Amino acid sequence: MNQKTNEVDGITVSSAVLQSILGLTDRRVRQLAQEGTIVRVSRGKYSLVSSVQNYVTYIKTTKETAETPKKLDYEDERALHERIKREKSELTLKLMKGELHKTEDVERVMNDMLTNFRSKVLSIPSKVAPRLIYKDDVNNIQDTIEIEVVEALQELSEYDPSLFYSDEYVDVEDGEEIEETNSTKKDS
Repeated sequence: MNQKTNEVDGITVSSAVLQSILGLTDRRVRQLAQEGTIVRVSRGKYSLVSSVQNYVTYIKTTKETAETPKKLDYEDERALHERIKREKSELTLKLMKGELHKTEDVERVMNDMLTNFRSKVLSIPSKVAPRLIYKDDVNNIQDTIEIEVVEALQELSEYDPSLFYSDEYVDVEDGEEIEETNSTKKDS
């Protein structure tokens, strides 16, 4: 039965109806009720008008605070800038000391190493087959193949850290100072 209502202030609705009107989940309705945004009249019953008005105000204020850019604080920005400069300097120093490697350097070295290894492994059959053609002893055949495989694996064991160093690498011994070559130095 449809009833016409002239007074809307006293209307209470269930949680399900309020969820449907506001497009919220049951859990969110309960959270907003605990925060005081939605007005709970009794268990599972909410004041329709007060809850909708409060929710609209809540949405407006959260939207305005999200859209309002923070006023920039010069000291905070300067501190952030200095922190970034320090981190960049630390990374550059690690790069120069060889404690950090550029991706392109690692990629270049690893590609060269693996390409050489691949070619050595692929050359084993053509290199070994002529030597094994007249051998009957399995142990001699295994030894010959093993020697070639070990030689190919040697390519991977010849790790040289200096290959990973970039052009900016500087070798500094403990206690040794890096001499600056700066054009701003005054000749005395």
